[in-house]
Formats: sequence, structure tokens, C-alpha cells
Amino acid sequence: MFDTVVKIDIHVKRDSNMGMAGVRQFDEDEVLGAALEVFWARGYGATTMQHLADATGVQRGSLYNAYGGKDQLFLRAYRVYGRRYLDDVRRALASPSLTRSLEAFFAYAVGSMTKGRPARGCLTTKAALDEQLECAEIRAALSELLRELEALLRERLAVPAAGERLRVPVEDAARLLVAMTRGLVVMERVHRQPAELLRAGKALVAALVDEDQESTGSRS
Repeated sequence: MFDTVVKIDIHVKRDSNMGMAGVRQFDEDEVLGAALEVFWARGYGATTMQHLADATGVQRGSLYNAYGGKDQLFLRAYRVYGRRYLDDVRRALASPSLTRSLEAFFAYAVGSMTKGRPARGCLTTKAALDEQLECAEIRAALSELLRELEALLRERLAVPAAGERLRVPVEDAARLLVAMTRGLVVMERVHRQPAELLRAGKALVAALVDEDQESTGSRS
């Protein structure tokens, strides 16, 4: 799903009111990064092509020529976000201790959604709940990222030393962890208390992982 981002040169008209064609060069990494921040802060439905043009410094006509419209620009920016998100989760889960790795996963998730002033929330959940989002391709991308997140958690939980410490099957544990992240997104919007979110994440980890077995395993 998450394809490689490249730098491109786009041939566009400099101005819709000018009959002159020219070449406008821009760094796609920078454009997609700026677009991502706009979508994240404003939400998909409230973002216009003019907002994106203002944030990226690229004229609307150039953005249309390069991406075809808001839906495709969101998809490209979301794929950048998705790759980065999954890489960050993978790093958070790297601890040999199952409890610590899952707590680090929640720490990363909470830190991401509470970053900024005001807190930016979760891009995936924001988009999923946006009533103006009608693009089936975008909704498929949202669903795919959550499936990939669940698969990544399932892979971490399926390590023999980890699976033996779980109080529920690996598949159920992975599904519960993803569902908790979605619930924390909503709770953050209501309470805006990161410490409370972290406590909820730790409570789920404690309910899923047999601490005695983990302690025994760490000594052996």
C-alpha cells in the first residue's frame, strides 16, 4: 500500500489567467508533509484546495495537475503518514519485555495524538468519522492501515516467549490493543488528559499479560 515517495517536476501553467505555460518545480516530500499537517489540523472535510495551496506554496492549478484533486492528495499524504506510523510502532515494540513493549506502544500512540496545541488527535480516526469523506479509496486506505497495525501487533505477540504470557489468544489480544487505541482517541477528545490515557493503556496491558510468567521468563 505505502509506495515510495519521489521528488518530481510538474509541468503546469504559472497562472490560470495567463496563457503562458511554464515549469514549476517542487519537492514532493515537502508538499506532502505540508499537506499532511493541514489535513491533520483541519480535518479532511474542512480542508480546501486553497488551504493546501497556501500551506504548500504551490498554486491550486499545479496541485490539481500533479494529484488530480483533494482525494488523491490526501491519499498520497496519508500513505506517507502510514509508513511513518507503522515504523514508529515497530520501534516502540522492540523491547524484549512484552509488558514494556506494549506500554511503549501506548506511550507512542498517546504522544502522537496529543502532540501540538491544540492537540492534533488521530489522523485515521478523524478521517474515518468525517461525514464529508465519501471517497471509497480513502476509506479502504484507513481500513488497511488498521489491519496492518493489527498484523504488526500480532507479529510481536506471537513470539513464543510473549505468547506464553498472554491471558487471551494472540489474535484477540492484537484486536483489543487496536480497539483500545481507537477508544483512547475519543477519550482524548473528551478529557484531554494524556496521563489518564496512559493509565488506561497500562491497565489493558496488565489485563492481557501475565506478569508472574514474564518475571519468571526474564530470570530464566
